[in-house]
Amino acid sequence: MKTNIGSLDRVLRIALALVCSVLYFTGVASGVWGAVALVVGGAMLVTAAVGWCGLYQLTGINTCKAK
Repeated sequence: MKTNIGSLDRVLRIALALVCSVLYFTGVASGVWGAVALVVGGAMLVTAAVGWCGLYQLTGINTCKAK
């Protein structure tokens, strides 16, 4: 897997993951929406840690600067 997520994109994904987890754990998002928030937050955190996004790969998007 080639890295296709840049630094700014990683920071934004981590921020989104934090927001989603706060919404879930404070009870603002509960039920189905809470589960969706938790899954989206987890996906954002994993893709930020790995540096690769499958949807970016499928659509040809690359926010990582060329080495």
